[in-house]
Amino acid sequence: MDKLVGGNGKGKQVITADLTKAAAAGSTDGEQSEDVEDRVGEEAKLGISKRAKPRGAKSTGDTTHTTRSAVRTDVLIPQAPFYGSRVVDDIDLDDVFSFVNETALFKGQWQFKQGKRPGAEYETQVRETVRPIYEELKERSKREQLLVPRVVYGYFPAQSEGNDLIVYGEDQKTERMRFTFPRQPAGKNSRQPAGKNLCLSDFFASVESGRMDVVAFHLVTMGRRASEYAHELFKGDNYADYLYFHGLSVEGAEALAEFWHKRIREELGIAGEDAADINKLFRQEYQGSRFSFGYPACPDLEDQAKLFELLEPGRIDVELSEEFQLEPEQSTSAIIVHHPEAKYFSID
Repeated sequence: MDKLVGGNGKGKQVITADLTKAAAAGSTDGEQSEDVEDRVGEEAKLGISKRAKPRGAKSTGDTTHTTRSAVRTDVLIPQAPFYGSRVVDDIDLDDVFSFVNETALFKGQWQFKQGKRPGAEYETQVRETVRPIYEELKERSKREQLLVPRVVYGYFPAQSEGNDLIVYGEDQKTERMRFTFPRQPAGKNSRQPAGKNLCLSDFFASVESGRMDVVAFHLVTMGRRASEYAHELFKGDNYADYLYFHGLSVEGAEALAEFWHKRIREELGIAGEDAADINKLFRQEYQGSRFSFGYPACPDLEDQAKLFELLEPGRIDVELSEEFQLEPEQSTSAIIVHHPEAKYFSID
């Protein structure tokens, strides 16, 4: 891969120069450029550039009250294709690449920003410099099996009770566990369609309703080799190569999550609302939503332990650290909500 050689080779010098110029070109655009062009991974979809609080931080308001929001309770509950969890390890890497958010990758991860430059000038840079690197790196990742996508996911009977989501066993009676989510503080103004007092549990049928709902969870990974290879590049002082590969591997995990969320919508029979344009899917133009632990609607990273109990991600070689972070880093998990009004919302 000529354009991604490391050490003191000419290729590294060329890439480092490209990165320097890219950063310089984008640095003159001030805060507006940073807000739009620095978003990566999950933040790109959430619209977060600089988090006011670290991931997993608690809200300062009263999020324990149980005054329910106006989220609809009469929505159709889809039929789960199965109960329990399954492992999928025959995923085509090209399918994953087709869901990569190139804006987040090129501008956020790789720092090839447009800044105040004319759009035509930036597009020329992408076409002549960025995309060739991207295409070569994708081919190398496939050829050398640097990225190996794997998924564990499942469907479970569920109901809400106040701010809790109860997950049942396959008999739909035995409580396996429950998640407690924060609720928007009373009186908080919200731009969400349903109004205020939103809580993730509101998007599921309640115990009192007598209806049994369904919740899906998934955990996806681009494989332990991705983390090992990124470490090898960094340890060998191949910083430009590291930046490119690490960025692709992290955005690849987000792409795999996006791809598999679409598969889950298809299995639930709700994919008919999906936008045809992939970029619109990045903006949640589909039914339902996926929420990752540690972010506003479900901020408790400790809940990853419950997800691990449900899905057993050790089967795809993913572990949970003492800080409740996923290892390898190129992994992400989520709770999948089918409710039509379920979209990202903040608590504070």
